[in-house]
Amino acid sequence: MTEKALRLGTRRSKLAMAQSGQVADAVSQVTGRPVELVEITTYGDTSREHLAQIGGTGVFVAALRDALLRGEVDFAVHSLKDLPTAQHEGLVVAAVPEREDPRDVVVARDARKLTDLPDGARIGTGAPRRMAQLNAYARAHGVEIETVPIRGNVDTRIGYVRSGELDAVVLAAAGLNRVGRIDEVTDFLSVDTVLPAPGQGALAVECAAANASLIAALAELDDPFTRVAVTAERSLLAALEAGCSAPVGALADLLADGQTVKEMRLRGVVGTTDGSTLVQLSTTGPVPETHEAALALGRELATEMLAQGAAGLMGERAH
Repeated sequence: MTEKALRLGTRRSKLAMAQSGQVADAVSQVTGRPVELVEITTYGDTSREHLAQIGGTGVFVAALRDALLRGEVDFAVHSLKDLPTAQHEGLVVAAVPEREDPRDVVVARDARKLTDLPDGARIGTGAPRRMAQLNAYARAHGVEIETVPIRGNVDTRIGYVRSGELDAVVLAAAGLNRVGRIDEVTDFLSVDTVLPAPGQGALAVECAAANASLIAALAELDDPFTRVAVTAERSLLAALEAGCSAPVGALADLLADGQTVKEMRLRGVVGTTDGSTLVQLSTTGPVPETHEAALALGRELATEMLAQGAAGLMGERAH
């Protein structure tokens, strides 16, 4: 008798289906059980409002979590940057698989890079974080750009460039990689220019805290380095009291000496969306050995950023 299939809850977008499919294959390999995708529509998928208006944090996650708690699915896959920073009672992130490329990328007309966009270029993005850093970049380099708020899936966003409505759009490299469209990128943005969203490029595999055997099986997919990095980034975000619609960028990367990982560097940025003021800091230390040490690293950097005036740059502080 074949074992009952595990039910994986996923959003319906092409990107969500692609990343859930990749996790499903990996889970099937470690458990020896078939995995079926259960498509769930979330409020974030049906609402046409801008993410900043509908609250950002959790809009893509709540319906999946409800299905988990009701036992309609066994586990769910989220883009980690969509996950609220507070731990959800009754659920556990059983695995954070190895991270994809965390960078942001540009898809521009005429194969242009950010540096050779025309003066007055219209650049589409739904993220206040990207707007703040792109506008700061433009100010620093004496160029005029206009950041235009957009929503929609990868097709919709790239469509704005193809139709000539926008000169460029900024997207996450990881998403384009996962849907097989990375060859449309015209420029990979250095993290020195635009720091990604906390957790960008990483996935979270979540299941019921009571399901010990599934937690143990899913743990095989966990990448410890990715987990400490995103834990530090999300701790910074939480300590700044910011939801995922706030203009906060963060990236923890590992500094290696040859094959040996020596240290972890955590960088954070917060700014006004017009780019007129940015608070940008970093800290480097030993790679955190525990979850608590990773949390502490994020909190420490946030404290320094708040001391430099970060709080005043975030608009409405999330409660």
